[in-house]
Amino acid sequence: MEQVRLGIIGIGGMGTNHAFSIIKGQVPEMVLTAVADNRQSRLDFAKENFPETVQVFGDGRELITSGVCDAVLIATPHYLHPEFVIYALEHGVHAISEKPAGVYTKQVREMNEVAKKSEAVFAIMLNQRTNCVYRKLHDMIESGELGAMKRVNWIITDWYRTQSYYDAAGWKATWDGEGGGVLLNQSPHQLDLLQWLCGMPVKVRAFCHEAKWHDIEVEDDVTAYLEYENGATGVFVTTTGDAPGTNRLELTFEMGKIVCEHNKLIFDKLSENERDFCKTEPNGFKKPEMTTVEIETDGMNEQHIGVLKAFADRILHGGKLVAEGEEGIRGLTLSNAMHLSAWLDKTIELPFDEELFLQELNKKRAQSKQKEDKGVVFDTAGTY
Repeated sequence: MEQVRLGIIGIGGMGTNHAFSIIKGQVPEMVLTAVADNRQSRLDFAKENFPETVQVFGDGRELITSGVCDAVLIATPHYLHPEFVIYALEHGVHAISEKPAGVYTKQVREMNEVAKKSEAVFAIMLNQRTNCVYRKLHDMIESGELGAMKRVNWIITDWYRTQSYYDAAGWKATWDGEGGGVLLNQSPHQLDLLQWLCGMPVKVRAFCHEAKWHDIEVEDDVTAYLEYENGATGVFVTTTGDAPGTNRLELTFEMGKIVCEHNKLIFDKLSENERDFCKTEPNGFKKPEMTTVEIETDGMNEQHIGVLKAFADRILHGGKLVAEGEEGIRGLTLSNAMHLSAWLDKTIELPFDEELFLQELNKKRAQSKQKEDKGVVFDTAGTY
């Protein structure tokens, strides 16, 4: 096999952008051979805009069993991600899922169990891991040169969305259609990076404001407090209602502070470990000496293309994925814990009761209202 024959299930905004990337040859070891969608308007779009060699299916399962694809990319509404991944893996077809891995961890855990038993490759589209600043920061943390983490603060409020964004599709911003708001749609990237860089917290207390800035069912403004096993703490703030908004990640370690903002890493590096300095310095007001440097990176940031290249490379040559599919449950665990904390108005300890979360989610789903699907598909290139 010289190229991976890919099928895309779900050709809305994200699925369409992935399709065009492959058609344009941006992923050399991959060729688009089929797409599937349950909306006739999208199938008509595919027939008019994709090459004649791309077969069109009205059902994703039919695409998977058609034999025309070696792998599938799942870009459907969130509840369907695990269902299609499981179906693909059980039929020996490689699978890559758009984020999030699913809506609730119990469903995703079942998907991961299937993946463990399958010889097919399973990946997830956590494309922010390709960003050079996060990769460099990850390497620095893993090396141990920064010492233990003491604090993390992430303000990610530049996910601005208008009402028309939410009104475009019937499933968007509803509990029964999407399963959540900013935590499940926009911020899975940062929640994944948060656990990738800092590890998983042991306690979460969150305040999720539903319909604060938009006429929707789900949360569009979140503030969460995190506690880690080593005593470190964190604050995570996100919304789709702020303009222009901020994307600032600040981490404090024993050896100084790193700020990630505007695609730069600024390191306030201490001359010695703060914990040692605190215990031995006789001057009660003195601070450790510090130098400020901008950390160099390799400048590479391939995003979705990089994830797809790595997916093809794993299938064809056994290479390394950007994110193993099973890792998607970690960021989802954080968003589920934040939702559950807000719903119950209490601090949630991890691991939490997955059955309780599903019960509470189903209460929300039972009250969810159907809305008109306007059939609008936005160009999402460069937005995630």
